[in-house]
Amino acid sequence: MNLGVAFAPLISTSLLWAAIAIACLLSLLLFVSRSRGAVIRTLALGLVVLALANPSLTREHRDPLNSVAVVVVDKSPSQNFGDRMQQTEAARAAVVERLHHIAGLDVRVVDAGQADGQTDGTRLFSALTSALADVPSDRVAGVIMITDGRVHDVPADASALGFAAPLHALITGNKNERDRRVALIAAPRFGIVGQPQTITYRVEDQGAKDATAQVTVRRDGEMIDQRTVPVGTPQNVTIPIPHGGANIVEIEASPLANELTQVNNRAVVTIDGVRDKLRVLLVSGEPHAGERTWRNLLKSDPSVDLVHFTILRPREKQDGTPINELSLIAFPTRELFQQKIDEFQLIIFDRYARQGVLPIIYFDNIARYVRDGGAVLVAAGPDYASPTSIWRTPLDAILPAEPSGDVTEQAFRPTLTEAGQRHPVTRGLDGSDSTPPHWSEWFRIVDTRSASGTTVMQGPDAKPLLVLSREGEGRVALLLSDHIWLWARGFEGGGPHLDLLRRLSHWLMKEPDLDEEALRLNVSGHNLVVQRQTMADQVSDVTVTSPSGATQTVKLDPTEPGVWQTTIAANELGLWRATDGKLNALVNIGPANPREYAEVTSTPDVLAPLANATGGDARRLDNGAGLDVPRLVAVRSGDTYKGDDWLGLKMRDASVVRGIGVLPVFAGLLGLLLLLGSLAGAWAREGR
Repeated sequence: MNLGVAFAPLISTSLLWAAIAIACLLSLLLFVSRSRGAVIRTLALGLVVLALANPSLTREHRDPLNSVAVVVVDKSPSQNFGDRMQQTEAARAAVVERLHHIAGLDVRVVDAGQADGQTDGTRLFSALTSALADVPSDRVAGVIMITDGRVHDVPADASALGFAAPLHALITGNKNERDRRVALIAAPRFGIVGQPQTITYRVEDQGAKDATAQVTVRRDGEMIDQRTVPVGTPQNVTIPIPHGGANIVEIEASPLANELTQVNNRAVVTIDGVRDKLRVLLVSGEPHAGERTWRNLLKSDPSVDLVHFTILRPREKQDGTPINELSLIAFPTRELFQQKIDEFQLIIFDRYARQGVLPIIYFDNIARYVRDGGAVLVAAGPDYASPTSIWRTPLDAILPAEPSGDVTEQAFRPTLTEAGQRHPVTRGLDGSDSTPPHWSEWFRIVDTRSASGTTVMQGPDAKPLLVLSREGEGRVALLLSDHIWLWARGFEGGGPHLDLLRRLSHWLMKEPDLDEEALRLNVSGHNLVVQRQTMADQVSDVTVTSPSGATQTVKLDPTEPGVWQTTIAANELGLWRATDGKLNALVNIGPANPREYAEVTSTPDVLAPLANATGGDARRLDNGAGLDVPRLVAVRSGDTYKGDDWLGLKMRDASVVRGIGVLPVFAGLLGLLLLLGSLAGAWAREGR
């Protein structure tokens, strides 16, 4: 119970102070003039002024509140190195038991820093703020953190904590830890496809004095460089950018002897490949209704640099017109098919037949161009079945179907084959999910025999319509009809010509997203999607490796023709890997090199300044002879809360008011008697 006095003035504060001043002045005059009864009269004036102040006697009933201590336990991935987790659990049990023995103390235990696939680094103070959200600052007795010391959200100063109580840090691990890491100095985010990029890095050792390290550089899992480098010296490595999209580069250093962990021996850089221009050569054999379809498609793509020639005047077409009066451009055969053929990513022959324009040796160059990694698309019409067909050139070695010499002219709807339903070029084309497909008819198809490659579309009587094949390092596509322009013109509703031709062109130019056989990792929210694209009926199980090195084997389920996938939790930041024994996939979640793994040796130095500023301490649990958990002591007053073998907690005197009693002094009979008594005393003194 607490007793006190409270005032509730009957007049304004300014008038009350004026009354006090007048009373003091009158009392002074009484004493100066040596008036009889000066003391009694001064007392009477004081009681009158006091009555105006309206004092009350108060009595509070309070219940004491317990002080609150918080134990923050670091569960970040770096705590799994060495025997840190065993030290953490042992220290946690000892600390909690000793805190429970302190009277008047509530104990809260918070696990923090767990990997969630989103948070970069160990954030213990965010968890501490959440744990104390409902606790007034005057009840906080202190905080004890059990951690390896690598904390990434340490406040700049003690005032940012929001309470005035000691912060202690018990550091796991040991003093003589050794570790090696690869630190990135400069790395590009983007690169032009076909142009190399340079990455600058440095190998750093902690707790070791090795002079050199062997470094292996991989791009998309393929080794492109290996060398021995001096430790601590910046190094440059040149990285080719062979394709668009993510090019994942790994720089891995050889491990140290007795190293704490190898998880940070590797640095990851993702370079997004950007194509400058795709150079496409379109050669039209003669003007026809579908020629404009190809030109419009390629010209509408800003990433395509199109070179288009139409053979309007072959050699046999002689009409006597003088050369100097012709406005036609001579076909630069030698420049295109000998000198600059390797500068094109795709060559398209649109209804082209041998007309004496291209010598046979240039067809040899085209066949070599494909085997070396180039791409050829033949959009065939009746020309392909004629005696002047380009099949009857050295291109017969790479073209996937031999013409029979016949052309079928009848109405038919192109349909997808079973392989076409699985192939990324034709899978899911708009209108293909109905029988017959919801698109218009074509009226001509070139008959073939001995078709190789993969037939993805067919015509009447299952005749091959679109055949895809791989030749050496390159790719070839053969479209055995020249009526796709009917879809482009909207005949009977048209068809998905844009999607088909765009996918076909990008497959020929080796767009990774259109590969028939591929293993992919994609991030979807908090999950990792493992996807297998295949033309086969079954797929193997996939082994997924997390950034920390943990592995798991997952089974894939079919989701659509040619696609199998499953979903797992993406609970770690960094580079994830997947393999089915034949194909490999990589994906980086979050920052390329998470702070959690940048520096992994335990240290008290990060938390020591903040702990010392609060009167606390940061010390190692392992003193060299074993685990040493200090005594915990309740401290009622003082600025220091640490000793050689103890740590202190600031015990609080917080309480909650359960009831209040108020007794006005000048209210009722008591007040009346006091005022009348003072006036009567002054009058009685005056009467003598």
